[in-house]
Amino acid sequence: MSHPLNHPEAEIREIVNRETRAWDTQDADLLVSCFHPAMVWPWPPTAQSHDPMTWVMVWGRFNAARWRRGWQELFDTHTLVHNRRDIKKIVVSAEGDGAFAVVDIDTLWRHTQTGVEQNWQGRTCKIYTQVGTQWKMIAQTGVLQY
Repeated sequence: MSHPLNHPEAEIREIVNRETRAWDTQDADLLVSCFHPAMVWPWPPTAQSHDPMTWVMVWGRFNAARWRRGWQELFDTHTLVHNRRDIKKIVVSAEGDGAFAVVDIDTLWRHTQTGVEQNWQGRTCKIYTQVGTQWKMIAQTGVLQY
């Protein structure tokens, strides 16, 4: 049974909150610090695209420089209108070395020149692995609406 003050759960909550801070402050360095070197991030084209047959792989395996540049480009060309995140559930493996967090998000970006909005809204499942004494995100599913 999981206790609210369980150390790994608190660490997972911290990394989810760190990722949220990175989006809030548009800090590409802080954002990439959350990712495992072997992370891959398939992305559903819409929040209704539950069938992985339709998903895309935009950036391939994690590469800190490439991903930092990509996120920085988003930050440089868009205004963050709001970023609401709600941790719904955290599960840590019995071994204490793997975990996932279910996080509902509503993140709205507006392009600074065109005004076109990009809304990430729905449920994510953020998957973490322990690397030494740190937790790193190794994969994520979503954003999907359920």
